[in-house]
Formats: sequence, C-alpha cells, structure tokens
Amino acid sequence: MRSLIVDDDFTNRLVLQSILSQHGKCQVAVNGRDAVNAFRKAADTGLCYDLVCMDISMPEMDGFTAVKQIRELEDARGILSNAGTRIIMTTASDDTKDIFRSVRESCNGYLVKPVSTSQLLDRLRLLGLIG
Repeated sequence: MRSLIVDDDFTNRLVLQSILSQHGKCQVAVNGRDAVNAFRKAADTGLCYDLVCMDISMPEMDGFTAVKQIRELEDARGILSNAGTRIIMTTASDDTKDIFRSVRESCNGYLVKPVSTSQLLDRLRLLGLIG
C-alpha cells in the first residue's frame, strides 16, 4: 500500500506514519498544495497512491480544496472516485458540516484526531486496503 499523509502538524504526521508504514510505503506533505503536487507526480510516474490521509485545516491550501483537485486529476485520467485513491479525512473537526462535505467531496472516510490505531486499521480493512 502506498500512502500519502497530509497534515501541517509534525506530531500528527508522525503518528499516522508510524501506523501506516507497517503496511507499506508512506510519503508526507505539509499542506494541500504539496499534496496535490505529490499526487500529480505519483500519477504521472504510474505510482499512484492507494491511500491519502488528509487534514482539513492547513496553510496554503485546505484539505477540501486538495481533495477536489485530486479527484479532478483522477477524473482527467478517466478514474472514477469510487475506483481511485481512497481518501480519509483525518482532522480535529467533529463538525457535522465538515463530515457531510467530505462525503460530497468523495472522501472514503472521516476520522477525528487524535486518530487511534484501531480506528484507522478498521477503516483500512473496510476499504479493502489491508487484510
């Protein structure tokens, strides 16, 4: 599994990386703009991400804008969102407006920080990313 962890907080990135690195290769981005660039580069080289864990509140570009651009990149390549990269919002926000918006933006999950190992692994199993 190839994962991209997107969060402006070092500790949050480290926590997710320690969990996900046991299941494959992880890369990190510190904001939405870096995430979109990393996603584009990976797609251009044929090494698409299986999973993106995306924070919402970040400098330069927020998570919702980044998700929208990632889905547009997939769409331009003929990849439907239900067949593309799995995106899980990992955020401190438990606001129902953000949860519903993530569904509208074709996210595949929503976890409120601090993300527990069991929560994340359960979601990955539901998405068929791990056994």
